[in-house]
Amino acid sequence: MEINSLMVFVAVFIVARVAMSLFLDSLNASHLRSFAGRMPERFKGWFDEAGFAKSSAYTLDRLRLNSLLLVWDSLVLALVLFSGFLPWIYRELELATGRSVPAQALILLVISLILSLPDLPGDWWSTFRVEARHGFNNSSPSLWIADRLKGVVISSLVMYPVVCVLLLLVGLPLWWVWAFAFLFIFQLLMMILYPMFIMPLFNKFTPLPEGELRERLMSLADRTGFVAKTILVMDGSRRSGHSNAFFTGLGKSRRVVLYDTLVEQLDAEELEAVLAHEIGHHKLGHIPRGLAVAGVIMFIGMAFLGWLVAEPGFVGSFGFSFDPSRPAPALMLFSLLAGVFSFWFSPLLAVLSRRHEYQADAFASRALQGDAQPLIRALRKLHTKNLGNPVPHPLYSAFHYSHPTLVEREDALLNQHQQA
Repeated sequence: MEINSLMVFVAVFIVARVAMSLFLDSLNASHLRSFAGRMPERFKGWFDEAGFAKSSAYTLDRLRLNSLLLVWDSLVLALVLFSGFLPWIYRELELATGRSVPAQALILLVISLILSLPDLPGDWWSTFRVEARHGFNNSSPSLWIADRLKGVVISSLVMYPVVCVLLLLVGLPLWWVWAFAFLFIFQLLMMILYPMFIMPLFNKFTPLPEGELRERLMSLADRTGFVAKTILVMDGSRRSGHSNAFFTGLGKSRRVVLYDTLVEQLDAEELEAVLAHEIGHHKLGHIPRGLAVAGVIMFIGMAFLGWLVAEPGFVGSFGFSFDPSRPAPALMLFSLLAGVFSFWFSPLLAVLSRRHEYQADAFASRALQGDAQPLIRALRKLHTKNLGNPVPHPLYSAFHYSHPTLVEREDALLNQHQQA
């Protein structure tokens, strides 16, 4: 393949993303190492030196692995884009399947599967080396393999008709507007169907047993005006020692899910605070706001894709012959390159996410009669049990953290309490 200006432009952005990510990882690691042997004073009383050292070791291991995987992924991406592999494999598959829309959709899925293979060694190493070394991994090799195989089958069954529809829409006037509408509706539909039909294929969900804890949490839901038929406990411990809680679904399919590890780690008052935080996201309209932001981003992305599909130089720069009746190469290239450029906008999206977290924390404090301590205790326990980075560098967290740091959340809760 001959080098052209678009290839150089893309290569520069790939290198720039790697350089920035490695700089952030190094900055975060150096910042953490600067606290070796001198845990910050504000952590004393609830976080001991041994716990601080364990959290630091886990964070440094994750940073090293993330840096290696980033370099590996970027090298694979550069090789795929600039070696001529994509147009070659595309032509070979097209000769075997044909040029119909169903055949083009199949080609895209097969190439997507092939390109996912280099991720498997890193995933395996993360699960059975790094996570296991720090006591988090509960998965077995057979379960890990079964999860990956089920994921491939389910994603293929779901995405194949979606890709077919997108390819069919390309021939319409302003096709990208219709494609945006279709994808946005599909996203909403999946928010309903995913927790009902797909998640149970991977995890077991059981209603929180009758008793004091359930009564306390259901009372909180009633008190805050949140309609919840039940609260589910997920067997997260089957795979990992990490703990979490989340909302999933829309409307009547909405579910409150607690990891079984979370139920074991927190007391009733702390679990009530965590649930109050999650309810806060719902009551404050964060879910529709998030959907609206995602919709705007998707609309802009589809408009840009609409331009790229009609631009011969886009696919031509990477070795494909331009054919308006064959938009699959443009869709494939767009999906591969999206992350290279969206990385630089992650701090903007993180600002909105962190703002929502502050608001949900404040809601939880109000729901507990202005008492911020249960949520603070819960956050501290979650932080120590999950070996979270106790002192992340501000620039690193600006790029990578969708939630405020523990210290930032505590300060906001305490300031709110003092002002009340």
